[in-house]
Amino acid sequence: MTAATVTRDTPVWVALSATPHAITYVQVGPWRTRVLQAGPEQAEALMLMPGTGGHLEAYAHNISAFAQRYRVIAYDYPGHGYTTHATADLELPDYVEHLAGLMDALSTGKAHLIGESLGGWVAVKFAAAHPDRAGKLVLDTPGGTMARPEVMEKIRNLSQAAADDPTPERIRARLEWLMADPATVTDELVAIRQTIYAQPGFAESMRHILCLQDPEIRRRNLITDAELAAVPCGALVVWTSDDPSGPAGAGMEMAEKIRGGRFELIRGAGHWPQWEQRDSFNQLVLAFLAER
Repeated sequence: MTAATVTRDTPVWVALSATPHAITYVQVGPWRTRVLQAGPEQAEALMLMPGTGGHLEAYAHNISAFAQRYRVIAYDYPGHGYTTHATADLELPDYVEHLAGLMDALSTGKAHLIGESLGGWVAVKFAAAHPDRAGKLVLDTPGGTMARPEVMEKIRNLSQAAADDPTPERIRARLEWLMADPATVTDELVAIRQTIYAQPGFAESMRHILCLQDPEIRRRNLITDAELAAVPCGALVVWTSDDPSGPAGAGMEMAEKIRGGRFELIRGAGHWPQWEQRDSFNQLVLAFLAER
């Protein structure tokens, strides 16, 4: 199976089956970190970073396409997925420090960063703090510039409810909020997230993840104009026609504040264009990364 034959109903691990890959656990400080790697080991590194409460499977339908050219590294953040659960609040410096430590552990040197939602937030913060280690950024419906109370409350309520009581119905409600078309939330995706959320201790970890939905904590972690200006190698900001997190204008403004920034709108997708409109997303990303 190739990227071209993947459909919206293709199971996650079928999408990955034709691409050699390995899942390992890498110790980064206190965090036993789940990592998937694919693609040529000597190629440029490409980090794939999911959103709040997410996990590396969010990029399952992109890895095969990217691994034809790049050393792809998808991973679960601290407190997320199958990485060590959080026992204290996680703010942006924690995610940035973890990413730097993971890159050290994997000897990546410089890496391109693709970040969805929280992942885009982390990518900008990392690039501003470590400009010598960041290549191009793809900011996929990125967070970090807005503090909309109604959105923050929705994320907090849906996410914590799903972690406290990980029934298929609650997990599906959280995932469907991300999508333009609820039908793109497959039973398999629900089962993957339900298994993660049902782990002992995960509900408490979620509380620490969701600290960024607290207005005061969020404000002190927001991306600044100076950080956007410090992004060293340009960025592709991807927004969508049906993003529940905020208007496309927020993405356009981000792109305007980044040297070499570019904005693209993908239609027929919500907060996960890399999942709902995977072919369009893959083509945009590969074309952007290939430019010199």
